[in-house]
Amino acid sequence: MKILIVEDDQLLAHHLSSVLSEQGHQTLTTDRSKEALYYASEYPIDIAIIDLGLPDSDGISLIKKLRAQKISFPILILTARSNWQDKVDGLEAGADDYMVKPFQHEELKARMNALLRRSSGFVSPKVTADPYTLDLSSKTLLMNEDTITLTSFEYSILEYLMRNSKQVVSKQQLLDQLYGDNEGDPNTIEVMMSRLRKKIDPQGTIHPISTIRRQGYIFNLSCS
Repeated sequence: MKILIVEDDQLLAHHLSSVLSEQGHQTLTTDRSKEALYYASEYPIDIAIIDLGLPDSDGISLIKKLRAQKISFPILILTARSNWQDKVDGLEAGADDYMVKPFQHEELKARMNALLRRSSGFVSPKVTADPYTLDLSSKTLLMNEDTITLTSFEYSILEYLMRNSKQVVSKQQLLDQLYGDNEGDPNTIEVMMSRLRKKIDPQGTIHPISTIRRQGYIFNLSCS
């Protein structure tokens, strides 16, 4: 998952980026609204965490600009302001949720997951596509009742494909999910995809993932 962090407190921004990276996410961090707009338009962001107080603007104006550009990823406001009017203004500008500093990391994680589930059309912390169950909280995969052991990269690929089931996902999109700003080798995706297929379809009878020539990959099963 690629997360945009827009935060003027450099220590907090670094801490958030480190914690989220340890959880297997890719982060883009800035304290400037102009740079945030660039990241939002050029990268496949899954969710944004935006502070209301920024050096060159304010978070509410940034959120309005994002929504005016039809950028629809979930936005979580993170701020030291506790005034109820700020909360209302932020939500009316287009944010999806609001957290006041200081906060617990577990609550932040839970709220982010809830926003992502809603934006993907899922209300449960689990994504199912018979015979698979993907647990978004524990980052585990079940096939019927059996746990399938995946590496962090294999899990990230499968989660992205299942969140975008029935849609073609390009190699570049998967590379962006795995490596963020660092350019990865497209051949790596092919190797991991081959390994993933063998793990989730060892008998070769389900064919959950198809290769679309010169376009990418598609998860064929309907997810709910």
